[in-house]
Amino acid sequence: MARSDFRFFHRIRTRYAEVDAQGVVFNAHYLTYFDVAHTEYMRAMQYDYKGEVARTGLDFHLVRSVVEYRQPLVFDQQVDVCVRAARIGRTSVTNLFEIHAADADDLLASGETVMVCADLATHRPVPVMPSFLEAMKRIEGDALVIA
Repeated sequence: MARSDFRFFHRIRTRYAEVDAQGVVFNAHYLTYFDVAHTEYMRAMQYDYKGEVARTGLDFHLVRSVVEYRQPLVFDQQVDVCVRAARIGRTSVTNLFEIHAADADDLLASGETVMVCADLATHRPVPVMPSFLEAMKRIEGDALVIA
């Protein structure tokens, strides 16, 4: 995808504690970057995540994550982590992520996560909450694909 296909990004500066002996950001931190950006994405959606979990007893369980490493990230580098909802199923949400150099089109990494909406008491899948879909439409608009 192109960076322009994303309506949201969150800027992160890599930290010394995240690099390995080679001076490159350790691979597991990319998922942390995705998670931080996704949290900010939900904040931009104006979705009360904690409040809705408490009110409904429903939450999302991460069931799949993929990272493709293109170019190394290094200490003190500013990057933009782009987030978008790629697909909404009956019980799941697939999100796409791209990491670009700050204010640039250079693709450094990409990824995907699949989250399943679940009842916290049973851990069984349930339909994605209408309130979540409405909030997601506010940020994605016509680009949102509901299957």
